[in-house]
Amino acid sequence: MNNSLKVKEIVAKGYINPSKLPGSDYVINPYVGCPHRCMYCYAEFMKRFSNHDEPWGTFTDVKIRSTSNRPIDLAGKNVFLSSVTDCYNPLEEKYALTRKLLEQLKYSGAKITILTKSVLVLRDIDVFKQIPDITVGLSMNTTDDSFRQEIEPCASSALERLYALKTLRENGIHNWLHVAPVFPYLSVWKALLEAAEPFTDRFTFENLKLRAASLPRVLLYITQKYPHLKELYEQIYRQNNNEYWRVIRKEILAFCNERKLSAAVQFAEREPES
Repeated sequence: MNNSLKVKEIVAKGYINPSKLPGSDYVINPYVGCPHRCMYCYAEFMKRFSNHDEPWGTFTDVKIRSTSNRPIDLAGKNVFLSSVTDCYNPLEEKYALTRKLLEQLKYSGAKITILTKSVLVLRDIDVFKQIPDITVGLSMNTTDDSFRQEIEPCASSALERLYALKTLRENGIHNWLHVAPVFPYLSVWKALLEAAEPFTDRFTFENLKLRAASLPRVLLYITQKYPHLKELYEQIYRQNNNEYWRVIRKEILAFCNERKLSAAVQFAEREPES
């Protein structure tokens, strides 16, 4: 974990909140911020709600206590962990907030979905086995760990995440691989699917979506590291040319259909600028 990370314990209004995500009724984010420091992080907009001046990725608040005791009927509801943090980030090893919350949810009747980049998720297999309806997803976009270290410097390695999928499968836990974010011309998704196919039930795909804060950072990285792709990235992210995503969507669906893989492609297209 990043030694310069600023960690603060806070009292939160609550752990569970209504969700606007498709397929989720509620969302739980046990932490504010995330130490994974992913170059493209979509959750960076949360900084404006956190009372932090530090750069995103250099601080994490730990929701050590909640002020809310309001009971919520979760029977049959879909609860997602987590939307704007990784609930198995390295701080979870010390604080075990996610584990404690899952212990409370065991008898709630909720359908639990977890998405993480961390092999630490394997710690809680014993709890997963006590939850009647749970699915655990691993998010990754490459088998090339050199590339992974550049864009996700503090997350688990590609091999560790594949191992996590394999171990979940061996323990009878429903799982899936979230191939995300797909970096144009850089994410070798076929190799990733071939590596993960024996260990997972289904695949979902999400494209690289760049917000105002991450756009210049990622384009600078592409310019310096992959200058031959600079113009292509400019077309996609400055000119909002969606043709690449339309082509690759067809390729992914054709590949998965040929191999009889369950897959969903969740690509968002950018609106052309007027």
